[in-house]
Amino acid sequence: MKNMSPWWIRIPFFFFLIFALVEYFIDSGEKPAFLTYPIIQLFMLMVLLILIAIELIVKSVENVLFQTLSEEAKERYLSTQAKSWEWKWAKRTYKNLLGSKPIEEENEIIIDHNYDGIKELDNKLPPWWVYLFYATILFGVIYLARFHVFNDYDQDLEYEMEVAEAQAAIEEYRKTAKDLVDVNSVIMLTDASDLQAGEAIFETNCVVCHMADGGGGIGPNLTDEYWISGGGIKNVFKTISEGGRDGKGMIAWKQTLKPAEMAQVASYLLTFQGKEAANPKAAEGDIWVDENAPVKIETDTVAATINE
Repeated sequence: MKNMSPWWIRIPFFFFLIFALVEYFIDSGEKPAFLTYPIIQLFMLMVLLILIAIELIVKSVENVLFQTLSEEAKERYLSTQAKSWEWKWAKRTYKNLLGSKPIEEENEIIIDHNYDGIKELDNKLPPWWVYLFYATILFGVIYLARFHVFNDYDQDLEYEMEVAEAQAAIEEYRKTAKDLVDVNSVIMLTDASDLQAGEAIFETNCVVCHMADGGGGIGPNLTDEYWISGGGIKNVFKTISEGGRDGKGMIAWKQTLKPAEMAQVASYLLTFQGKEAANPKAAEGDIWVDENAPVKIETDTVAATINE
């Protein structure tokens, strides 16, 4: 029986197959398993040595069995081993796609043109080229019907769709990469886990100046609607990141807290708005009004206008 592949193909194939299975089944995080667990390097070395040993053992057994054969059987065995394995179906497919005549049959397609001994053959177009040409015609018909007859999306709509998909992908990525947040992209966090994390940061770093209930001490009162550097999530995030008034206000926390942590504590301290503090500090700054907030229409005013 002749070998379907030489040893220098079999050994790497089975080695990398086992290596891929090891990487697939062993959870090593972001790093490859053989880097995370050095013992795997020793394991793969043993696998390589075993594969080489198997090849040597099989070759030795073949040699021993070969010596037991008769001279006639040896010749048959050697002739069988000398035969190379062929991809017959691939050769047939290649020949059919090429569509060319064998050299022995070229006299059948010679054209009666002769230029200094150079003769011309009347070869047909290769079938692969013809099939590809037919495919382009079919594609053109479908494209024409879809976009010019049935008025499917145009380039402008396609651009808008791709931009919307990209924006959705960015927002989804930001959910798992909160440290990319800045003063322009920060939003009010409402998840319980974020508010609990913000509360822990507040109690560790902010209580000494603002009190546990946000009533204020050295720092301003966080329960009223007066703000020194502006209210709202963006202004509060900026104040935490860059610090308060020069020489008077809070220090800049951007060197200590991560952007995600600043967003969490900013969202948490905004929950003090409207609450009653045990010993509230006098108001400081100005009343801050969110210009982007929806306008509230008083019911009594509307009713009076209708009655008039």
